[in-house]
Amino acid sequence: MTRTIVIGAGVIGLACAYSLKCRGVDVVLVEMNLPGQACSKGNCGWVTPSISSPIPAPGLTWTSIKWMLKSDSPLYISPVAVPSLARWLWQFWRYCNTTDFLAGLNAVSRLNQSTFAAFAQLERDGVQFEFHRDGLLFVFKNESYMEGARTEFEYYKNYGYEVPERLSGDELRRLEPALSRSVTSGFLVKEEAHVRPESLAAGYLAKLKLLGVEVKTGSRFVSAAKKGRRVTEIQTDDESLSCDNVLIAAGAWSGKVSKLFDVTIPVQAGKGYSVTVSGGGPKLVRPLYLGEARIGCSPYNGAVRFAGTMELSGINMELDRRRVTGIRNGIREYLAEPLGETEGIEWVGMRPLTPDGLPLLGKVPRYDNLFLATGHAMLGVTLAPATGELMADLIAGEENPIAKPFDPGRFNW
Repeated sequence: MTRTIVIGAGVIGLACAYSLKCRGVDVVLVEMNLPGQACSKGNCGWVTPSISSPIPAPGLTWTSIKWMLKSDSPLYISPVAVPSLARWLWQFWRYCNTTDFLAGLNAVSRLNQSTFAAFAQLERDGVQFEFHRDGLLFVFKNESYMEGARTEFEYYKNYGYEVPERLSGDELRRLEPALSRSVTSGFLVKEEAHVRPESLAAGYLAKLKLLGVEVKTGSRFVSAAKKGRRVTEIQTDDESLSCDNVLIAAGAWSGKVSKLFDVTIPVQAGKGYSVTVSGGGPKLVRPLYLGEARIGCSPYNGAVRFAGTMELSGINMELDRRRVTGIRNGIREYLAEPLGETEGIEWVGMRPLTPDGLPLLGKVPRYDNLFLATGHAMLGVTLAPATGELMADLIAGEENPIAKPFDPGRFNW
């Protein structure tokens, strides 16, 4: 039986470990902190193939420059961090064109075709998690902005979606009474779903332990031994772990881990924020996307979560109050009942971003048994089960044409 070390126990690492174990691989899961406690903990948990387009988009370059000057904007690039991010930002802006955007959208859409089937299989397998199939309601204050978002669904016709029906403000309020009168238009995407991400991570972890997967937490990596093009051993601060394969799935920290193997990868941290209210706050029927504000709202059993913003400021867990205030103010513009200034538990997490907006999925150049599964940006939950299955194929040496656009070798770093 081959042995694979999976580094990182966020939702992507957990999903990969699960798919590998289901194929009879001996898996050791190694996490520097606690499983599921980083970016997998406080996001909206959307399972939404219909909004899985790459972040670098046509026209985003100049928009980003304007947003960079506003600390409460949906996308904020810290001027202090620009020098250290300069090379990555240059590559990012080069991908803000129609050709690369459509190629990336097509690649992710193909990977996403197995998303709902994979989640259904998890449920059949007995993985326990909070799962809701209520669709996703897009709401807008500006009708022209809404039409722009609605026509993007033309891209998804080849993947089972139709352009959703336009809904008036009154029709939206009948579907979601919590909406304010400022909402004028929107649409419902009935196919979409959402999970409570903490429950998904916990469900994966419980199932992995039941299957006999060894889970090591609080491990710090010291060095890696290799022979030729193969990693043979990883040394942590308290033990040596031999291996046949290694998979780095450490989210925004994957770049730091990869340096153990003398590999530099183009992954930067995109900081996101959320506020979770238990037992109070606005009551929602279904998840909402607050269009112009780019804020997501997810109702759970006994709670509701509001999340948004993308901040490029390097890896740091500092909670910028201006960003949280931006979320609270944005909610006030769309919902009849505002969120109190001190209501809810505030959270910050780091999303792993690549310059072209696509994950790094596959074998690391110069190695025969070192793999990457990182760079999912805001699609970690959506793509986790599909990523796990794809990586299990690749680590087993199986050909999978869907993987080609995600090949880590596409970047010359």
